[in-house]
Parts: sequence; structure tokens; C-alpha cells
Amino acid sequence: MNTMKTVFLMTLMMVVLLLIGDAFGGEQGLVMAFLFSLAMNFGMYWFSDKMVLMMYKAQEVTEAESPKLFRIIRKLSTEAQLPMPKVYIIPDETPNAFATGRNPAHAAVAATEGILRLLSDDELEGVIAHELTHVKHRDILTGTIVATMAGTITFLARMAGWAMMFGGGRRSDRDSGNGFAQLALLILAPLAAVLIQLAVSRSREFAADEGGAKISHKPLELASALRKLERGNETLPLQSAQPATSHLFIVNPLRGRSFMKLFSTHPPIEERIERLEHMATEGM
Repeated sequence: MNTMKTVFLMTLMMVVLLLIGDAFGGEQGLVMAFLFSLAMNFGMYWFSDKMVLMMYKAQEVTEAESPKLFRIIRKLSTEAQLPMPKVYIIPDETPNAFATGRNPAHAAVAATEGILRLLSDDELEGVIAHELTHVKHRDILTGTIVATMAGTITFLARMAGWAMMFGGGRRSDRDSGNGFAQLALLILAPLAAVLIQLAVSRSREFAADEGGAKISHKPLELASALRKLERGNETLPLQSAQPATSHLFIVNPLRGRSFMKLFSTHPPIEERIERLEHMATEGM
């Protein structure tokens, strides 16, 4: 299913870029957009995870540098029957974590310095198990491609807006129809990016919570971790967080920004906690 989603998203990316190229450059823009979309799809598949890790200044660490995190990840990877992923630490006090990569054999788990200080070992196990479930379900490539798509579409829409602003005086009357199409793209493209994130994010978070609870055998500890992470991100939002990549994290890093709550890529924490507590009551 996630393979089909990935193919669909890469095709959608090409279609969106072709529409933008046609609207702003005609036949020449269409050709340029086609070539650009091929390059983008290639880059998204092979390098999108590296771009996300670089965006958050994540540093790969060795077992000697972070023995506790390595011990937890190795233990849970064995439990989940997954290869040991690469381990990264993000130099930020905001407590959060995410997984990325193109498949389980090329996966990475990144945790902030803040989450390592805030959570107990059992709570951290619940969080890491959640992220490894994303790896097991092959959510990581889909999520990382969506992040790249959302960022690219938003960037292109912004650039197109500047082009319209500074090129508007040279537009002839016969191009007015094109102008309306361009304006529509400027408005709809960023909205489409958000909707794509919402479509692939919310349901997979519930599934990752469930899978994480089963891998770690600690649903209540994961629920406790989510409470702490929610409060931590409310009081200390991740300053480097970008809307395009917010869906990758275990909790929304933009929660401290009231406007972004309207477009949250994560289901309500209360609902996630309630489901985990129900799992504990039912004995999983």
C-alpha cells in the first residue's frame, strides 16, 4: 500500500509541476517543468531523507557517544525484526523524534537532545518503538517524500508569486486568462501541499502508536511520553521546524503556533492517549 502511495505521490508531483510550468511558461515552461520533475522524483527517492536530516542539523552518533539510545534502538529493532537503523541526535532542547529513510535497510531514527533528557527509559522505549513501527510499515519513504513535495510546492508557489508581482506590468490583455490560472495555482498549490500531508499523516500515527505499544509492550509508558512531549512542544516549540516536515515528528513541532493548529498533521494527543490506555486495559 505504501509503495502504491509513493508512486502516486511522485506522479502527482510531476503533474503539479507540469501545471505550474504550463501556467507560467507555456510550452517552454512545460518542458522545463518536465525535466525538473524527473530530477525531483529521482532526488526525492534517493536523497530526501538526507535533506531532512540536514535541515534539522541531525548528527549521526556512535554507540560510544550515545550508549542508552543505541541500547534501546537495538533491543527494539530486534523485537520488531528490523535491521539496526542509523542513529542521529538533533541538537535541540525541544523534546521530539522522527524516523526517515527509503526502506527498512536504509532507515534512520533521529531524537532531539531534549527528548533524551525529558523521558524515562521506559517512555523513550515507547517513542522509539513508535518510530520503528513507521519503519516497519514503510511509512518513512512516503512521509519523507511528502515533506519534500510540500516544501517544493510551497517554494514554487512563492517564487511564482514574486514572478507575477514583478512581471505583471509586461502582461498583455490576451494573457488575462493565464493570469487567472496563475493566481489559482498560487492559492491552491500551498493548500494542496497541506492536504497531502493531512491525507498521509493522521491515520498512520494511530497505527504507529498501536505498533509501538506492541513492540515495546509499554502502551501506558508511550501514553505518558506523549503527554510530556505535548507539553514540551507547547512551551518550547522547535524553532527550526518547518510546516512541510511537521508530519514526520511523533508530535507536532508547530503546536506552539496557534495558526498552525488549524492544519495539524497529527491527531489530537488526547485521542491517541485514550487509544493506548484502552490497549493497556484490554491487555493488547
